[in-house]
Amino acid sequence: MIEAFVAGSAGSGAPFAPAVPRPRLPGGLTTTVPREYVHRAALAEVFLTGWSPLDGDRCTVTAQWPRGHSFFAPVPVDGGRHYDSMLMAETIRQAGTLMSHACFGVPLDHPFLMWNLNFSVLPGSLKIGGFPADLRLDITCSDVSHRGKRLAGMRYTATVRVDGEVVATGGARFTCTSPAVYRRLRAGRTQVSRPPAPGLPVTPGLVGRSSPFDVVLSPTGEPGRWSLRNDLSHPVLFDHPVDHVPGMVLLEAARQAVHALDGTGRPLLLTSLDSTFEKYVEFDRPCWIEAEPVPSAPGIPGDTVRVTAHQDGEAVFTTTVTAMSRVPALQPA
Repeated sequence: MIEAFVAGSAGSGAPFAPAVPRPRLPGGLTTTVPREYVHRAALAEVFLTGWSPLDGDRCTVTAQWPRGHSFFAPVPVDGGRHYDSMLMAETIRQAGTLMSHACFGVPLDHPFLMWNLNFSVLPGSLKIGGFPADLRLDITCSDVSHRGKRLAGMRYTATVRVDGEVVATGGARFTCTSPAVYRRLRAGRTQVSRPPAPGLPVTPGLVGRSSPFDVVLSPTGEPGRWSLRNDLSHPVLFDHPVDHVPGMVLLEAARQAVHALDGTGRPLLLTSLDSTFEKYVEFDRPCWIEAEPVPSAPGIPGDTVRVTAHQDGEAVFTTTVTAMSRVPALQPA
């Protein structure tokens, strides 16, 4: 599960319901969507800017990426600066929660469980230019299920365009539930527990990072194997209190494992990611991250790595990641 999030008013834990704004698409002044709709506490971490009303099983969502970010920093590949592809994962995640609240009427206090998240980026299509990137996500919903009159879950796919050109595809699958059901699922673990002090970080340059503060892996002395380190003071990875390790932390651990397995310290640009979240990852027990190279799909440039997280002897998260250190020239349409 990628993350369960409950929106609440400061200090009370009571549901907080902002006035529902009208959908916004390009053509007027641009602001971000309500942060509660994308399960973020910090306005700076909201990347979505608008949405269209649901038309059958389709919806359009708009987003903007900053040219610089404190955590999703530009990737210097082939002498150019490229947007961090992990922004795509976060944008697709935010789109699902936005649609659930704004289009399907899911209450803000209902937790969400993400079971799968994937994306594939056209290499070289996300080079940073002179302005922030404005994205349009054309989304199709499927396998929509209800519990009574409430949305219980769905799958969605997205075609992502910048300036009218397709730059990526992706999607996700999630379920949502009531607070009472979530408390039963978590069996007394809904209170945020403090994890043990984070272990020593892997050398930042080996995992594509410049600061130890941003490193989520600790060395084990075994090739291709690390322990997950959680620092709840990190303002992006732990944007708000949670009762288990957020899915974006696991995705970042996978990204860092890919860099560590490469072992050269060179910048790597992720071009695809396909992740499955099997179980909650708890703070109070060790979580082991393991990575191994696997064959890339035919015709797909770059190196492919499978990353698996284990806790209590069980696989809790698996992802297959393709990354490259050089970007091939885009072919004309």
